[in-house]
Amino acid sequence: MPSSPLLRWGLPICILAIAFVLAIRQQQQPLQQPLTTSATHCYTSVRTLWPTNDSPKCFTVSSDGSFSDVFTPKDGEVPEDAVSSEGHVIPGLWDGHGHLRQYGEFLHSVDLFGSSSLEEVMVRVKKYIAENPSAGSKDEWVRGIGWDQTFFGRMPTADELAQDPDLKGLYIMLDRIDVHCTWVSPAVLQLLPPLPPTVPGGEIIREPGPGVFCDNAMDLVLPLWPRPNPAAQARQVRSAMAALNEVGLVGMHDAGETRKNLELYRELASHDEEWTVRVYGMLECDKRNTFCPEDAAVVAGESDFLTVRSVKLFADGALGSWGSAMLDPYADHPDTSGTLLINSSALTTVTSQWSTAGYQVNIHAIGDLANRNAISAFSTALERLCPDPADFASCQRATHRFRIEHSQIIHPEDQKLISSLSIAPSVQPTHATSDMKYALSRLGSERLAKSAYRMRSFLHVHPAPLILGSDFPVEPPNPFRGMYAAVARRDPATGLGSPDKPDQGWHLDEALTLDEALEGFTKGPAWGAFLEDRAGVIKPGAYADWVVLDEPLEKTDVESLRSLKVKETWVGGKRVYARA
Repeated sequence: MPSSPLLRWGLPICILAIAFVLAIRQQQQPLQQPLTTSATHCYTSVRTLWPTNDSPKCFTVSSDGSFSDVFTPKDGEVPEDAVSSEGHVIPGLWDGHGHLRQYGEFLHSVDLFGSSSLEEVMVRVKKYIAENPSAGSKDEWVRGIGWDQTFFGRMPTADELAQDPDLKGLYIMLDRIDVHCTWVSPAVLQLLPPLPPTVPGGEIIREPGPGVFCDNAMDLVLPLWPRPNPAAQARQVRSAMAALNEVGLVGMHDAGETRKNLELYRELASHDEEWTVRVYGMLECDKRNTFCPEDAAVVAGESDFLTVRSVKLFADGALGSWGSAMLDPYADHPDTSGTLLINSSALTTVTSQWSTAGYQVNIHAIGDLANRNAISAFSTALERLCPDPADFASCQRATHRFRIEHSQIIHPEDQKLISSLSIAPSVQPTHATSDMKYALSRLGSERLAKSAYRMRSFLHVHPAPLILGSDFPVEPPNPFRGMYAAVARRDPATGLGSPDKPDQGWHLDEALTLDEALEGFTKGPAWGAFLEDRAGVIKPGAYADWVVLDEPLEKTDVESLRSLKVKETWVGGKRVYARA
């Protein structure tokens, strides 16, 4: 559905807003059965992230799954009815930007992350097929994610997925590490009609041969893929939630899901006791970057375990595939400045449509041109929504909370605009440490030093806690690895830092303290989801979500964050993970 002026929809904004409010009210009931009785838990220490002069060791969980009391036992005596356990508690952790369904799909597909050669890709694909003999047919394609042409020296081709006799004739579709390109086999290519010479907002890679489709060009392939049936998708989602609980995650922001998938979420969350992660969902229209109020009216709603009150738009592609839209050409690819997935005027229009209808708008923007366009779109929307031009920042913080997802490369002048408008940067610390191997060659030294991979700078431009996440499955979802990347500015997988000085952190001037990083995975995502005082803290009235560690996080050596294991994870007063 193309972008268009609001009145062409035949749905006055007031009606849309009323429909949105009614949908919210219809979804206020809890999605899971509450606890039948209250319970008190005491631990060695409890870190609340709630301003208090007390040093509590106990809390009481009410029957509705929230904290009713947080306290220190009088005279050090644990109440007789309390469950006393060894361990050190922190609030339940949140990922501010991930993809739940895609992560579940990844857990049931070929893991190509870290593949250092085309040969290694083939070995992993063949291993997967050996373990899943039905995969590769026209009705069940081989799926995978994680390849990076940086290791190959060039983009791969379809023919390379058919050279091995064991792969010849199979239907294969493998996503790049950033999920902004997909690589298909000749069998898939044969399903396509003649390819167009160009694709607006996308690219068909033709050299050294066909087989890779990037950004909007992926839409030529994706409709042909036989998607898993609802039962298979439910299994994948359960697998994803169990894996998230294991690393201490109790909530996540699902950064872009269609109406159909959000309806699946709501059905599962309403009846499935294995739904153990609170999800703040962002609606993505079936036709990306459009206004689909009829879909939003169906899935919008707020409840304890699934909330949909925001939308996801996409300004550009990804840096690794030269798809991020830049103000100036790439240093290592001077014939291109990346790809805008939507022009500035259309982005401004659709942002205004959604925000006027009452939705939080979150825009994917990586390159400095894309970020400039996103800031411009938000500025125009705030001019229409906020009555006092001198107080746009307060209006934005209180009511709209517009966000830029990734906020990766932002011109210094635009960083000032983010500050003046109080736009929320949503940042994934591990993107910096993953990209550092090629960021200098892509961006050049000046752009890298002044514009890219800001974290500490954002503490000054935005007064709320940073919204930190991982972008799983693009990166592993472990929040402690994200904290390590934020604090040490080193690769959590290897412990190595700057490419030229591996023993040093990469651009440490942008590093966070451990306390700031912890808030980025607790209070920051809570604020970004309008859940401050409900999530990311341990206080009366908040969700009874907590994580148990073997030692206090503040006393943990930074290098130990890379391998830190969670002892227990609790959601709504129920234990959802315990380390064996």
